[in-house]
Amino acid sequence: MVLYTKTGDDGETGLFGNKRVPKDSVRIEAYGTLDELNAVVGLLRCEPLDPQFDACLLAVQNLLFEIGADLATEGGRAAVATVRAAITQLERWIDASEAELAPLRSFVLPAGTRPAALLHVVRSVCRRAERRYWTLARSAPDTPREYGVYLNRLSDLCFTWARRANARAGAAEVPWQRGS
Repeated sequence: MVLYTKTGDDGETGLFGNKRVPKDSVRIEAYGTLDELNAVVGLLRCEPLDPQFDACLLAVQNLLFEIGADLATEGGRAAVATVRAAITQLERWIDASEAELAPLRSFVLPAGTRPAALLHVVRSVCRRAERRYWTLARSAPDTPREYGVYLNRLSDLCFTWARRANARAGAAEVPWQRGS
């Protein structure tokens, strides 16, 4: 099978179900940004990580792929039940991470250890994916709300995991300083 089909050479691509849409449509932007998010999670996984943490990231990657598949399908909802359960899991992971950390007393800059900095990159791409999701959801009301909630929790989790990565490595958080 040849990878290049030439069917996208005029700026259109196919959704699951063979419907053709512009490559810059809100649907393509939404699942394309999920693909980018998945790629930066994969980049983070190239770091030497605790195996349990790596397994959590792998689970996130697999679910991002499922959500992307649903967004690439008009009316796609196959992952809704899995995403609902995953939101609860993300909240558990956030709570467990927060329990290890000192209370946050100021805004912190994305800095510290390399894994923490990469987690901030993942977090910021996740926020963009969330914005693209909600743009799609406004134009396609049948888009499952749970996917936006999942992305919101995932970005919160990445922030918490970044703080935890620094704490575990003994790296001080870098507080934001106004006007410096």
